[in-house]
Amino acid sequence: QVQRVESGGGLVQAGGSLRLSCAASGTTLSRHAMGWFRQAPGKEREFVAAISRAGMSTYYTDSVKGRFTISRDNAKNTVYLQMNSLKPEDTAVYYCAASPPDYRTTTSLSGYHYWGQGTQVTVSS
Repeated sequence: QVQRVESGGGLVQAGGSLRLSCAASGTTLSRHAMGWFRQAPGKEREFVAAISRAGMSTYYTDSVKGRFTISRDNAKNTVYLQMNSLKPEDTAVYYCAASPPDYRTTTSLSGYHYWGQGTQVTVSS
């Protein structure tokens, strides 16, 4: 069974940076497209970024383009989300998610079947 553990969240001032990590186990990470999603209080979970299985293609929601970078190290079974120039509106619980094996990369929640427990990111103004 695919398991993921997110880390790297915390409290940061606006304009600061954080790097989230997602360590996967129970699978070969290179078989899965990976995504980051977030959920703010009172809001639905939303797409943030995704990366294809080999890391050749990346996708971002408009609000984070130019500030966030998704990457992966399949040898380490780990996916990263580098977040720069953070804003208070980035405050949310961030979730790492894996697609089914050999599935296409998608920005839709329905394309991801394996979810981590989430890590809190709080950006103060």
